[in-house]
Amino acid sequence: MPIVIYTDAEGARHEIDVDAGYTLMEGAFNQQVPGMVAECGGAAACGTCHAYIAREWLSRLPPVEDLEDSMLYMVDDRRENSRLTCQIHMTEDLDGIEVQIADNL
Repeated sequence: MPIVIYTDAEGARHEIDVDAGYTLMEGAFNQQVPGMVAECGGAAACGTCHAYIAREWLSRLPPVEDLEDSMLYMVDDRRENSRLTCQIHMTEDLDGIEVQIADNL
């Protein structure tokens, strides 16, 4: 099972097994990683699953689609590596991906 390395907004590291097919948001939310609010449940309608993807992983991800891009304009502290984790599905190729959860509270 692939692993996601989440770092919460306080700097604590959480290594979580996330089944392929689940989103990065679901992996963090299901394991109660602090800061993963996920108010809309994965509909890309709230921005409370905002996170920063480690730069070396960005090229392995699908591109940001229009809906995600629109929501990212509304989050605090958007960066070049900002993504909504509800829009990224886990695959075996993403084993070890590093995700810094933004301050979503």
